[in-house]
Amino acid sequence: MDVTNKNTSSSSTAPAPVSFGRAFVYWLKLGFISFGGPAGQISIMHHDLVEQKRWISETRFLHALNYCMVLPGPEAQQLATYIGWLMHRTWGGIVAGLLFVLPSFFILTGLAWVYMAYGSVPAVAGVFYGIKPAVVAIVLFAAYRIGARALKNQVMWGIAALAFIAIFVFKLPFPLIVVIAALIGHFGGRMLPQSFKVGGGHGSSKQHYGAALIDDDTPTPAHAKFSIKRMVHIALLGVGIWFATMVMLILFNGWDGAFTQMAWFFTKAALMTFGGAYAVLPYVYQGAVEHYLWLTPIQMIDGLALGETTPGPLIMVVTFVGFVGGWVSQVFGADAIFASAIVAASIVTFFTFLPSFILIFMGAPFIETTHGNLKFTAPLSAITAAVVGVILNLALFFAYHVFWPAGLESAIDWFGIALTALAMIAIFRFKINVIYLILASGILGMLFKLFA
Repeated sequence: MDVTNKNTSSSSTAPAPVSFGRAFVYWLKLGFISFGGPAGQISIMHHDLVEQKRWISETRFLHALNYCMVLPGPEAQQLATYIGWLMHRTWGGIVAGLLFVLPSFFILTGLAWVYMAYGSVPAVAGVFYGIKPAVVAIVLFAAYRIGARALKNQVMWGIAALAFIAIFVFKLPFPLIVVIAALIGHFGGRMLPQSFKVGGGHGSSKQHYGAALIDDDTPTPAHAKFSIKRMVHIALLGVGIWFATMVMLILFNGWDGAFTQMAWFFTKAALMTFGGAYAVLPYVYQGAVEHYLWLTPIQMIDGLALGETTPGPLIMVVTFVGFVGGWVSQVFGADAIFASAIVAASIVTFFTFLPSFILIFMGAPFIETTHGNLKFTAPLSAITAAVVGVILNLALFFAYHVFWPAGLESAIDWFGIALTALAMIAIFRFKINVIYLILASGILGMLFKLFA
């Protein structure tokens, strides 16, 4: 497939094969324009790759997407990796997956540096003061959006309520809640199958946009044919890369060092990312804020706001977490704080996305042999329901720190409450884009701090 693409005047004729260089340019562009969360990012890829360029057919696109939705990790980034791999083998997948996150990585680390170095400047502090209430509204809207899709019956509502009680009242760790929800789904799906058949995909309607380069009946290329030997080889290679990197970190920083603990913690976080980035944020909050003390609750809220305003998957907020954690830990000493921060951000990002590449390269060849529709299992439906309760808990934690910034014994921040209410009206009633919402809230916060 590595020959130069030629223009075609008829949609009845498949486009000419796409060169690796042309695909590289597209994946790079996508990395800079991939705003709007997974739904927006998938829509962009569908518009570009299925409707306009016709690099892949609607059916093959949805088939790959359904597999990515079952996996832990950012589904839009995994979908780009899958299509890149299908078109141009392993390096095509690596390039597509990396370019999906690299622009966001550099933008976020730059913003994180400004935040840590100049966050105390009144104007900058005012901006971050204003965006915190917007984040509360955004997280509440995420709980509503996922709940509207997942909580279709009383059983699912019950699972969501139990998950909220488990994390809010009993402080159970997020991975344990996921395991319990999966077990409920496993056994409940057998006893009450109808209650666990919850929809929630990105659609399965089939439209025809013309002949595609990778069409419905295009034979599976040699590199995409399934082989148990190849799958085992990729698994061993992926685990080997992970293990070798961990060993190097242990030798340099020790097991209890900040870099090593970040690598270990975010490996676990990557494998917990079922249901989107908002699902794993409570786990990141529990670990990074409450256990390791890499950053404060307020810094976590600010990081989430920055993640919402940059391209790439929302899970890139972990890059901000790593940067702040490295800045605070000062692994390289007080004279090299930025170096510690950038290395920590790189480590966190690497270990967060490594499992996604491994899972795509391992499983995609098998998926290409099926060409059928993958469906959510009952355990995954139950996990999605539990995620709603967990995200609601996260929203309440954020709201507490916005409304009572110095604790319950302090005065209530009435401006924060008012701005949260306005943000909720904007996003729930008028469906304002989250980027515009955060920018507007930041401006209002800056004006309030400068002139109040």
